[in-house]
Amino acid sequence: MQAQAQKKNMTKHDSKIIHFGISMGINNSQFAITRSSAFAQHDSIKVVDSPRSPGFNVGIVSALHTGKHGEIRFIPTLVFAEKDLRYTEYNIEGDDETNKTVESIIINFPLSYKYKSDRFFNNFRFYVLGGGRFDWDLASNSKARKALDIVKIDRFDVAAELGLGLEFYFPMFIFAPEIRISHGLLNTHVPTDNLRYSEVLQRLRSKYITISLQFEG
Repeated sequence: MQAQAQKKNMTKHDSKIIHFGISMGINNSQFAITRSSAFAQHDSIKVVDSPRSPGFNVGIVSALHTGKHGEIRFIPTLVFAEKDLRYTEYNIEGDDETNKTVESIIINFPLSYKYKSDRFFNNFRFYVLGGGRFDWDLASNSKARKALDIVKIDRFDVAAELGLGLEFYFPMFIFAPEIRISHGLLNTHVPTDNLRYSEVLQRLRSKYITISLQFEG
């Protein structure tokens, strides 16, 4: 039983040039907020912040092997996410909270380099990765004409990503739980004149924590 438990699985995998798989996971997202100069002069909005909100994602894995320990990975992914803007407003009878939810359906194109350790106990590895991604938000409201009570968000974004994970080799596939952190590099806020919820914002940058389960062959 002990010899069977330590039998090396998928012995030909490391000699492949390319392999594929699927990725499924959950995400937690929010905005990194830079307030405008108008915020300090505003007579009713006291606080604006962005609590984390959940979402999920599914993608297709393609990996190009660059050696025993390295891979270039491209994982086009469909991401469903929400980001909230929470405003605390002064009221003579007590503070009020107003929430603006930005719903997104994103096609995300991440390109990263993955560095893997040697196998431990024949069928286990850990890895780190880094790279960037391009996001296209299909649900962006940046072109909305009637925008009296919304905050407009641009449809395109670019982000930097870092992650780490584990690989478990089974006889027919690799199971890889992974966590990634990404931070948007672009200001996605589209200013809207005469909208108080927009005028107190200068920059909005996206922030994601993604936990995914990958099944690769």
